[in-house]
Amino acid sequence: MAYDTKSSLGMKGIVYKSTGSWYTVKASSGAFYECRIKGKFRMQGIKSTNPISVGDEVTFKLEEQGDVEVGTISAIGDRKNYIIRKSVNLSKQTHIIAANLDQVFLMITLNNPTTFTVFIDRFLATAEAYDIPVVLLFNKIDTYMPEELDEVKYLASLYREIGYNCIGISAKTGKNIDKVQALMKDATSMFAGHSGVGKSTLVNALEPDLKLKTAEISNQHLQGQHTTTFAEMYDLDFGARIIDTPGIKGFGIVDMEKEEIGDYFPEFFRLKVACKFNNCLHLDEPKCAVKDALDNNQVAWSRYKSYVQMVNGDDGNYRIDEYANKDQ
Repeated sequence: MAYDTKSSLGMKGIVYKSTGSWYTVKASSGAFYECRIKGKFRMQGIKSTNPISVGDEVTFKLEEQGDVEVGTISAIGDRKNYIIRKSVNLSKQTHIIAANLDQVFLMITLNNPTTFTVFIDRFLATAEAYDIPVVLLFNKIDTYMPEELDEVKYLASLYREIGYNCIGISAKTGKNIDKVQALMKDATSMFAGHSGVGKSTLVNALEPDLKLKTAEISNQHLQGQHTTTFAEMYDLDFGARIIDTPGIKGFGIVDMEKEEIGDYFPEFFRLKVACKFNNCLHLDEPKCAVKDALDNNQVAWSRYKSYVQMVNGDDGNYRIDEYANKDQ
């Protein structure tokens, strides 16, 4: 989309913040405007709780309201991709977390709070479905005991073997923050993960002047407190844009037929050609290459378990403390 300042069709810009009713839009001039959407715009068959998300390219017109100019959004540009999930409280609706991403950094912590593999796998499958590269950041490695570090190394090795870039970091001490920064340069990235994994702390480490609000972990359930209420994009001094998002407790997948879910597990997709049936669901079918690889420890059981839950329709909208008691 060309970012002309003004035309008969209106101004063009990028949504930097969405609060549900108001949208902060950055025009090509660099100026920020508070905008709303037309009422009829909500009725165009969009089932999402937020028809416009951070990262969207929009067209808007300005009008004076008192001493300020307020915009009205009239159109959304075509999205190259987006991250979407089922709304936790409105299971029939969806929520677009962010759009037009170059990559996502999924932040993972072994504890305080615990990031379970089922959550990681659901997020990765959704990103695969929309062709969004994901980097896994294993945060708080400065706080782990030796046996915990071994577990982090095991998980990183598991996902590296699949093909994902994995980096052990400490947002507090700055370990490997330079590696993250190098990947972010000249790109629009999103940080995602549970509340308390350190997203805002990492953004502050990358750009201290932003001074994003952070909070301590809740002692009651060892969960993070929501410090980011709405998704918001920031321009960073080293030539990057970052979208900081509210913590995600559950991740329900959207618009995936069970026959295609296996295609979003790269290690399953690579084996699919060797299955006896081209529509193999990798469950009870004979001569299934994925099940054979599972029996030979060439596929991780945690990944297969996540896959089966998704195929069986588990919506994934669990609370962290509720899910902690389930067998992983």
